[in-house]
Amino acid sequence: MERFLMDDLVGWKNSVRRKPLVLNGARQVGKTWLLMEFGARHFESVAYVNLDNNLGLASQFDVGYDLPRILLMIQAESGQRVIPGKTLVVLDEVQECPKALTSLKYFCENAPELAVVAAGSLLGITFHEGTGYPVGKVDMLDLHPLSFREFLDATGNPMLREVVDSGDKQLLGSLAAKFRELLKQYYFVGGMPEAVATFVESADLSAVRAVQEGVLFGYERDISKHLGAAGAERALSAWRSLPAHLGQENKKFVFGHIGEGARARDYRSAITWLTQAGIATRVPRVSKPGVPLSAYADESAFKLFSLDVGLLCALSRLDASSIVDGNALFTEFRGALTEQYVCQQLVSDCNLSPCYWSAENSRGEVDFLVQRGGRVYPIEVKAEENLRSKSLRAFSGRYPGTVSRRFSLSGFCDQGWMRNVPLYAIGNSGSWD
Repeated sequence: MERFLMDDLVGWKNSVRRKPLVLNGARQVGKTWLLMEFGARHFESVAYVNLDNNLGLASQFDVGYDLPRILLMIQAESGQRVIPGKTLVVLDEVQECPKALTSLKYFCENAPELAVVAAGSLLGITFHEGTGYPVGKVDMLDLHPLSFREFLDATGNPMLREVVDSGDKQLLGSLAAKFRELLKQYYFVGGMPEAVATFVESADLSAVRAVQEGVLFGYERDISKHLGAAGAERALSAWRSLPAHLGQENKKFVFGHIGEGARARDYRSAITWLTQAGIATRVPRVSKPGVPLSAYADESAFKLFSLDVGLLCALSRLDASSIVDGNALFTEFRGALTEQYVCQQLVSDCNLSPCYWSAENSRGEVDFLVQRGGRVYPIEVKAEENLRSKSLRAFSGRYPGTVSRRFSLSGFCDQGWMRNVPLYAIGNSGSWD
């Protein structure tokens, strides 16, 4: 299936300032497939080595960073001769061998003519463990689960994706029923590549759910593997509490909802691990819509989302029957799936870092705020076509320099102070301009 990040990889290959590339992403988002496909399309050969449970290979990096010796080792392991300009070198599961990650510094300095990519999950953890991460010596890209636009391509609807890209309001309006059905499918299936492939091949939602449960099991195994007993218990408790938190009207993460007596100081490191591992997205509260937004973040208040809407469905044990039950899937547990969906598209398709805002002494709240260039966009999420926007209107009046957006099931509508955008058109750049 096509991944939009392929264009970024091609741009990296052709860059005159190319450095070794680190491709980061949670487990099972398709990093290995994408790199092998990239190599097959744009190079004559791929020298691929996997560092997971490969103690012999990993031990070679302990000897030192003599590049001729390292390249000889890679060639022997992969069975491919490394030729500058013709071979893509892939170091997979690099988090299992931090010194292999460090070696990228020497590839950058001493062999810039080679195209070298290191891929791994849990790299957010590795970067914080004092492993000699080659700061300034690598390029970085992040791979996420398939966005809704990628899902359209994968399910055999590329022309519908082209309609989204075109931003043609009349066409989008006339095809709204089709988009809603596909959006419901995406809510359940999500964007994990194996789940999408299973859905495309079989249309069997129970098989899709089995794949999702396998992914969730793998994540929980990673948590248990990398954290001590107490840390793993806390991280698992926080992870499993996501449906309960997002099912609240106020979706702010409340430590007391994890369990009786749960305190912030006991769980903050667990939540940090989940976000650095890439399986959860932390959305901090900001005190005002200033630029940059990150300067106004309140680290003590945040929302926590899954990396994927389909995995949230599986974690919540939502039944497949919800797909055929009208618009119920959009409004399940107070619109949590819709807010999860929007968060996911903002990150994966729009390359934005969402925050949220809430008033200090009132119930006013704006679901998300994002910074795009020098402008701040407050965003309201509506799971239905009820388009009252009291909080967003009040916020817009209070901060007139912001550019308001509302994502809902309704069609495009520009009211001057705010523009309504259909949920399925978030990835269209015209939704923002």
